[in-house]
Amino acid sequence: MFICYTQKPELNFLICSAIFGDDDHGKLDSWNGREPFWSYPIPIPNLITAPTPSYGSAFSSLWDELPAVAVVGGQSSGKSSVLESIVGRDFLPRGSGIVTRRLLVLQLHKTKDGLEEYVEFAHLPRRQFTDFALVRKEIEDETDRLTGKTKQISAVPIHLSIYSPNVVNLTLIDLPGLTKVAVEGQPESIVQEIENMVRTYVQKPNCIILAITPANQDIATSDAIKLSREVDPSGERTFGVLTKLDLMDKGTNALDVLEGRAYRLRYPWVGVVNRSQADINRNVDMISARTKEREYFATSLDYGHHASKMGSEYLAKLLSKHLESVIRSRIPSITSSINKKHI
Repeated sequence: MFICYTQKPELNFLICSAIFGDDDHGKLDSWNGREPFWSYPIPIPNLITAPTPSYGSAFSSLWDELPAVAVVGGQSSGKSSVLESIVGRDFLPRGSGIVTRRLLVLQLHKTKDGLEEYVEFAHLPRRQFTDFALVRKEIEDETDRLTGKTKQISAVPIHLSIYSPNVVNLTLIDLPGLTKVAVEGQPESIVQEIENMVRTYVQKPNCIILAITPANQDIATSDAIKLSREVDPSGERTFGVLTKLDLMDKGTNALDVLEGRAYRLRYPWVGVVNRSQADINRNVDMISARTKEREYFATSLDYGHHASKMGSEYLAKLLSKHLESVIRSRIPSITSSINKKHI
């Protein structure tokens, strides 16, 4: 059995909605929020909901306490492609330089097979997007609304929820790509500003770090691994993702990294193969790209023996399962901590 209870009834609703998800709305409808809420098996959680002003400090405390997966990587590491592969849709802004200029809190909701996919933004609560090209445009427009047409960054997040039968229940925070050099139109301080913003999230003890590293670069120069090593030296909170395996020099492979000999983490590394720029230019859809990725690992002489634990689909399921485990173990301490803050 499991108990979800704080001293504030409306916050009990918020916590249990986040934990139990849409499948238990019927139970929540008949619950008064003032007595302990009991449930048996806990579904995969969606951990972060869009900010609701009426909850005030209650939501801020919940946000601080809940675990989250922060996606970290250098520019051109393949970070955006990994996110799109997990979602199964092409929807993120693309371009050169710093593309992610505002935090993106991405909440995935798995729906029943056959239902139409759609997206909702927290700042447009009554509008549903079914055209993912318009989702990309809205992310760009909402970014520009706060930062202007400059290349500045902002820590104010954009919240969006994707409802699809092709995803797992999971919440991800997409952070600006780490960089070493400011581009034209940006102050030199932008390099440190981005690192400080990313560090603010990944240094939290409840943050799960998804460190994206390209396989065709030396692991020792990885921006994501360098930062994760500083804030999580034991590797307890870090999942390593190796991109661009198909772009390595002929005759080489990344087995030393994937098998933990080059840099060991608590959890096994996951290799992925994203769409190439040629695929993107030809508008190859993400479902086809997933199929191509599975075929790559299944037929690879180097990675075939690891095929069952490689690829974006496996990565999404791994993260979702881990996040479920973490939230199960932390809910008692979360409710206790919130109660101590007298919210």
